[in-house]
Amino acid sequence: MSHPERLGASGGGQVSTIAEPPHMNGNPPLAEFAARHGLKQSAARPPIGEYIRQLWQRRHFIWAFASAKSVAMYTESRLGQLWQVLTPLLNALVYYLIFGLLLGRSGDVTKYIPFLVTGIFLFHFTQRSVTSGAKSVQTSMSLIRALHFPRATLPFSYTIVELQQLFAAMGVLLVIMLGFQEWPTWQWILIIPILLLQLMFNIGVSLVVARIGAFVPDLSQLLPFVLRTWLYFSGIMFSMYALASKVPTWAMRIMEANPGSVYVELSRRALMGSYRHDLHTMTVKYAEQCAAGGTTHKQLVKAANACKMHSELVSTNHMIWIYAVGWAVVAFAVGFWYFHRAEERYGRG
Repeated sequence: MSHPERLGASGGGQVSTIAEPPHMNGNPPLAEFAARHGLKQSAARPPIGEYIRQLWQRRHFIWAFASAKSVAMYTESRLGQLWQVLTPLLNALVYYLIFGLLLGRSGDVTKYIPFLVTGIFLFHFTQRSVTSGAKSVQTSMSLIRALHFPRATLPFSYTIVELQQLFAAMGVLLVIMLGFQEWPTWQWILIIPILLLQLMFNIGVSLVVARIGAFVPDLSQLLPFVLRTWLYFSGIMFSMYALASKVPTWAMRIMEANPGSVYVELSRRALMGSYRHDLHTMTVKYAEQCAAGGTTHKQLVKAANACKMHSELVSTNHMIWIYAVGWAVVAFAVGFWYFHRAEERYGRG
């Protein structure tokens, strides 16, 4: 029969007793001992329904954490929160000088500056969300190891930071629209569901890169190159419909379905009456050229290209909202599932 070990004081008196752990004195193993007493592993991955409930309970914390981080982001700079607006504006200025003036893409649309600024602001929202999401877990290891909370809170919060910065940028964008005589219409209301869909998409992608970035720190070094390439292929600095007659049909379909351009394109159509007029004029022009046909080979080729262009413009009117909703739902669902699968592994050293 085993007895607990007794420790004696220097005067010979007994001061304490050390009990043997359960697995040392014939009791069941620790796992069975914990199960019998209702103890659970603190870092265990909860079922996805319970996980969603925990996240919803922390919705106020997510917003407060994002607000505090947004304010603290520029505390060391003299201009402070103004950089939320100045950064995308300076990017737009650089791209205007290169693509608008040097490369002559300003002729693609009637009002190029609001066209460009809308693209830069909206794509910047996605770009920054992905970049910050990739670092959200890796840079919060001390918090993860100190507290127990749903780890998805971090990429959610970092994406909300970028949403809050977009609010300031959208105020400047609306001023630019009015400055270029883009007057408010009922379609301006559509910017609300567009931004909500883009937010869902951004959160989904952020969750994916957050999990990868948690275990592959080099991802943050690779992402800028990927995102810059994505920017150039998303029709941010040029109208992709101006290239429709020069690229294969399959390439045009990919450009139309590209999530980097879908939300930008919807925003331009919602905010810019001149851009909607440009698209309508282009559609009518190609419909007339398509119907005209021709007798010579050159005329027939021109008519065929016009028919192709007309088909592209008409089809995208019906598909662009489908693309926007589809990307948002798929990205959010897949990203949430993928991040949740590794919940118990975050923070392990």
